[in-house]
Amino acid sequence: MINYFGQGALVLADPSAIENPFYRLVPEILLLPLVVLATAATVIASQAVMTGAFSLFRQAVQLGLLPRFEVRYTSETHAGQIYLPRVNRLLLIGVVLLVLLFRTSSGLASAYGIAVSTTMVVDGIMGFVVVWKLWNWRAATAAAVILPFVVVDMSFFAANLLKLFEGAWVPLLFGIAVAVMIWTWRRGASILVVKTRRIEVPLADLIKSLEKRPPHIVKGTAVFLTSDPSFVPTALMHNLKHNKVLHEHNVVLTIITTDTPRVTDEERVTMTTLSPLFVRVALKFGYMEQPNIPKALAIARKHGWNFDIMSTSFFLSRRSLKPQAHAGIPRWQDRLFIALARFANDATDYFQIPTGRVVEVGTQVTI
Repeated sequence: MINYFGQGALVLADPSAIENPFYRLVPEILLLPLVVLATAATVIASQAVMTGAFSLFRQAVQLGLLPRFEVRYTSETHAGQIYLPRVNRLLLIGVVLLVLLFRTSSGLASAYGIAVSTTMVVDGIMGFVVVWKLWNWRAATAAAVILPFVVVDMSFFAANLLKLFEGAWVPLLFGIAVAVMIWTWRRGASILVVKTRRIEVPLADLIKSLEKRPPHIVKGTAVFLTSDPSFVPTALMHNLKHNKVLHEHNVVLTIITTDTPRVTDEERVTMTTLSPLFVRVALKFGYMEQPNIPKALAIARKHGWNFDIMSTSFFLSRRSLKPQAHAGIPRWQDRLFIALARFANDATDYFQIPTGRVVEVGTQVTI
């Protein structure tokens, strides 16, 4: 604030300083040190942007808003110190495009203004939701507190709209693109769930059927990942259909992402015995945590399950998506969803499962 006030005072005293008020604040002998300081500040700000982008993308993945991205941990002591290679490449492409498009920092000013004002408007609206829904204030009281801030931010937003064709359209276009990706991923995933649900068999019915006509039982533990534990995982059905065997211990595993940043070890594992051969396990992870299935399953020993990674096989279903003429969504959105699904990181890496213990079963689905 002092810096901005200083620039304003300088321009009032010397209108010609409007060409570059920041660097005109100091005498010429201090110009080079100020450039070095500004460069260091730029590096720090860039690092903050990258760190924020990595965290936001990972939390969006955890909440099911985007496909899985590869997450690399760069610290043994700080869980939040992460690196997402694909997001980093997208940031690089975005920065290069911005430099080629605007060429100068003054040309970028319009885009910066609309980005900041739009963020403040969204923050104000989200603040109203938090005060109303989470703090349980009356809607009128919450609006009375938050509305003045939103009105001020809206005035800045409206003023920046005058520069829409001078570069302010860039952050708006980027925001719309991200919103379309999230909407497409959520819509396509819901359609895919509905479509696969038609051919799935309730897990309780399969257990009853296997009790009447048990297949050949082999030693070891089989873990089948599924998003809905009420129905038979696709990998389990294919294993019975093609291999005609069943392990002596079968775990139907579901990963649940909570609304809290982290989950304690006491709340991590929930086990339910369905039959002598089947156990349902739910693993909870906070939206800021990276799921680690083997480590979480080791906690299940406290529930009486003697988990041994060397005698356990993880069965995953890999879907190959194909476009369909009548998919329920526009053709462009159908193709975008398939592209996002192919862009997703492998489940083995994402859930940190040892590759030598994984069996993948492929299925082809039209959407």
